[in-house]
Amino acid sequence: MIDTPEKVENITFKKASGSPCPPPKGMVPRPGQIVCGEIDMRIDADGTWFYHGTPINRQKLVKLFSTVVRRDEAGDYWLITPAEMARITVDDAPFLAVEMAETNDKGVRCLAFRTNVDKWVTAGPEHPIRLDIDAETGEPRPYIRLAEDGVEARINRAVFYELVENAVVAHVEGHDMLVVESAGERFVLGPASEET
Repeated sequence: MIDTPEKVENITFKKASGSPCPPPKGMVPRPGQIVCGEIDMRIDADGTWFYHGTPINRQKLVKLFSTVVRRDEAGDYWLITPAEMARITVDDAPFLAVEMAETNDKGVRCLAFRTNVDKWVTAGPEHPIRLDIDAETGEPRPYIRLAEDGVEARINRAVFYELVENAVVAHVEGHDMLVVESAGERFVLGPASEET
């Protein structure tokens, strides 16, 4: 089990055995920074972190790790500390958006989302909302981008329902769609009704 380090600088990973691992695509390690390869750490679709198949129950440790999650140009996820780079497995998105709050800043409506690691982000040009459709179930899978590198939080079902309740119907590319606005941007959540 991993001890809880107090600072990011104290996080260390056991170097993966086997062939050398290339660095994250599009990132260059700093001098002395070690590319550890893939470590046995996974974030499941519900946002639970696992180390060697065991859930990490210490929220303080999860929050610390969450500060060093990065996504490379190939879409792979990494934990990147000042000393090391370690690739991890992420089943869906590394974070969940678990709460939404609406604010009005000088007449501009803003929708802020809190993640499961207590980070708040406001939907807008730098943090767009996007919608995928699950190929197996046909259910919508909404996400909000947290970082420039493409790290996202999946918006959980309850928050998505709240988002839909706040949506308005707008005509988009010839179809009536549910749309929300935040920080001056419009985000399409899906059709306003089932189309035949």
